[in-house]
Amino acid sequence: MKDSKLNGVFIIPTGISSSIGGHASALSQVNLIASCCNKLLANPNSVNASDINTMANNVWYVEGSTLDRMLNENINLKETKTYNKILCVVNSPLSIASINAVNAARWTSGCDITLVELNTALIMEAFIHPNGVADGNIYGMDELINQVKNLDFDILTVHTPIICSKEISDYYWINGGTSPWGAVEAKLSKYLSYALNKQAVHSPVEFLEDALFNKIIVDKQQAAEIISQTFGQCMWIGSRRAPTIDITKNNKNLSNDDIDFMVSPYNCWSTPHIACINNNIPIIVVKENTTCLKDVIYPDNKNIIFVENYLEAAGVVQCLNAGVDYKIVKDGKE
Repeated sequence: MKDSKLNGVFIIPTGISSSIGGHASALSQVNLIASCCNKLLANPNSVNASDINTMANNVWYVEGSTLDRMLNENINLKETKTYNKILCVVNSPLSIASINAVNAARWTSGCDITLVELNTALIMEAFIHPNGVADGNIYGMDELINQVKNLDFDILTVHTPIICSKEISDYYWINGGTSPWGAVEAKLSKYLSYALNKQAVHSPVEFLEDALFNKIIVDKQQAAEIISQTFGQCMWIGSRRAPTIDITKNNKNLSNDDIDFMVSPYNCWSTPHIACINNNIPIIVVKENTTCLKDVIYPDNKNIIFVENYLEAAGVVQCLNAGVDYKIVKDGKE
């Protein structure tokens, strides 16, 4: 799978209020890093901007737990050469908003999407812990799995509402901070992706009922959310040519051996970071992109590279591509 340029991973973990990308994507930063490498694997939270997804052609849309499994050598990822069969499940009754949103994705992006109404409603509840970390509860996941597991599709997309208190929702729109909805979406995607061995992603619907929705000027990072109607376009555009899961680990497909670096926000440390350290994959940590977690202790490891911003991260990737010690370029001396 190797090319003359490196392959990388770009993550923006959800639910921990990343100052860049913790709201409606870090698309500009993703596309910058993608321009420096062959393939860039990005979790949906990095590129999902509600009804906007302008990720570069060499960006692979990879659900978070699927990315973790690949980095931990449990699966490989198979490139989609044409397009995926996308299944979109919705709660019953099928809404006019979902029909129009799916038809828009079919017509404008060429997506192959089949709509299916769930026999049992999927209920998702979002909340924020006192420490600022988002969380949520989900009901109806096993019923969803049983309904779709024998259907013919490559990628599962879920287009259902998320219940969130008006207090939490209003606070987010007015003050920013942690997105209330992302963590419960990540929980759902992880559970479904593991159970089905197919990538699964979620986008919410019915935000138009929110009292403040599209009635106030919000922070620029929230703007893509506030102007959107049904939030589904980003996941369908990402899913159209997303890689599929290869549990056989065919060596023709992309494995963790093909990954040369990962770019991560500062103050987060979890499964993908540990997998990279275990496999000697450099982690480029961007200090300007902080999270609500303040007690992260990084191990003393030569493969952890701290940079100030994404411009510097791109420079490090270019140095790695060129076989040049980035420290010499940065400091101008040995």
